[in-house]
Amino acid sequence: MPSARGVKRTASKTSAVTASAAPKNKKKRTAFQLETPTAPKRRGHVLTCGQGDVGQLGLGEDVIETTKFKTVSALGNKIVDICAGGMHTVALDSEGKVWTFGCNDEGALGRPTSGQEEEGIAKAVILLGKAVAICAGDSHSAALLDNGDVYAWGSFRDSHGSMGLVVRAREGKACKEPVKISIPEPAVGIASGGDHLVVLTNTGGVYTMGCGEQGQLGRLPQRSASREARQGFSALLAPTKVSLKFPARVIWAGYHATFAVDANTDKMFAWGLNNYGQLGITGEKRKVALYSPMECDAFSTTVTWKEVAIGQHHSLALDNNGQVYSVGRCEYGRLGLGDRTTDAETLEAIPKLQNKKCISISAGTSNGFAVTDSGEVYAWGMGSEGQLGTGGSSDANEPTIVQPVLPDNTVPVAVAAGAQHTVLLVEDKSVQKEATPQPEPEPVEDVVDPEPVEEKPRSKRAKEQDQHISSTSSQSDAQAAQAEKINGDEKKDTAMEVDDAVTDKIQNDEDQQTDKQSVEENSEQEESKPESMDTSSQDTVESQPEEKEKEREKETPAIEPAETEKMDEVNGTEKA
Repeated sequence: MPSARGVKRTASKTSAVTASAAPKNKKKRTAFQLETPTAPKRRGHVLTCGQGDVGQLGLGEDVIETTKFKTVSALGNKIVDICAGGMHTVALDSEGKVWTFGCNDEGALGRPTSGQEEEGIAKAVILLGKAVAICAGDSHSAALLDNGDVYAWGSFRDSHGSMGLVVRAREGKACKEPVKISIPEPAVGIASGGDHLVVLTNTGGVYTMGCGEQGQLGRLPQRSASREARQGFSALLAPTKVSLKFPARVIWAGYHATFAVDANTDKMFAWGLNNYGQLGITGEKRKVALYSPMECDAFSTTVTWKEVAIGQHHSLALDNNGQVYSVGRCEYGRLGLGDRTTDAETLEAIPKLQNKKCISISAGTSNGFAVTDSGEVYAWGMGSEGQLGTGGSSDANEPTIVQPVLPDNTVPVAVAAGAQHTVLLVEDKSVQKEATPQPEPEPVEDVVDPEPVEEKPRSKRAKEQDQHISSTSSQSDAQAAQAEKINGDEKKDTAMEVDDAVTDKIQNDEDQQTDKQSVEENSEQEESKPESMDTSSQDTVESQPEEKEKEREKETPAIEPAETEKMDEVNGTEKA
């Protein structure tokens, strides 16, 4: 029978034993924390090639297409990072400024423009802080600031057309200028797919916003991943956290997919379009769209993955050893695996790059690029718009070396592929040398105490005078102590003839000692002024203590032992 309502149950013996056996002082799991990144230190020039009909090359209105890389002179040699959107280009300079040029129909440049001529000229975006990272999609761009804030501009698109970037009055509105993305935690990483934005926070959380029709948001079921669903734009354009069982340490995004690495196990997870196995997820999940995160079984956990680049139907992966792998659709030679007619279901190393150590990769719609540590640039896949930079418009089934005309003393370090154009970043070695000059001694002198004269080593004469002063002062202290011993208690009124005689002698000595110390202090003060030092006066001052000492020895008689014994008897009971 259950206990009556309101009556407290007594604990049974079994429950009491269980409670006592429970572990005490259970250790709390330490919070996972990622640091805000810093912008790359390298600085250099930007080169572009491919289609530039809407100004995405930044080479001026006269150059609308080129099959070879050309330098964007307007950006100078201060660029540290680059991104290629669908039809626009984004660059980050060493001062944290973001520069854009290209198509601005939906606000992808983040700044007002009056025409196509102005769109093709590189100009800065106004941000409320310094940017440390950038990313770009088909019609949107984003920047991560050094304080963890994320700003985005432009618009997303889905199968119905433009979606806008943020929700206003229950409708999606494009943003012609940067708008802050509301995320409850500071961000440490950003990545753009074709039409979605991914943000990584400092606690390893992953937030997504934008188009979700192919599952690239990873947080909505298929029936809710469209603007026609009940929640409409509010579920798509409001950044929302993806439900992951682990904190992520790094993220990547591509056309219709997102990747994240488990910070605890280094396992790779992905979600989005996998119709050609481009996510590295095999088995029955291959050839479908995945609307929630799944482990990529084709990615080995024994390898640390440095970068993943996602094209429309293929993916490239770079490990820490500099090896490049590809997976997915094979048409147009986008995998770089040579002349083959079958897709790659698992990651396959690109043979032409196996003896190279690559430091940067990028995947366009149907092509791929890689930069080696020695500055070599390789391109493969579709090249119909001249975007491979090889000087022609033919496709390449395997990596083909690109030989751009580079500015003096530069070396390629990064590459970014857009829909129909490619961007190359070359490091200026001369700038790096100038950017780290040797420290000069002037700033150090400003920190030093402004009175260095007193700290300088004393001269030999000054040291001898100091020793003489200390010895005479200690002698005076001893005589004063002896006088106190002779005088006994000050409160006693006993008159003593010997006491008066000795006291007069000691007082006479103290007067002479005071005169002597004042003379020596005056000489020391004059010595501290090197401009007005007089050697002759210094010798005179130095000889005065010796003469006075001899005169004092003659005038002051020594106390005889008999007088000492008499003093002891007079002083009372100090001796037994």
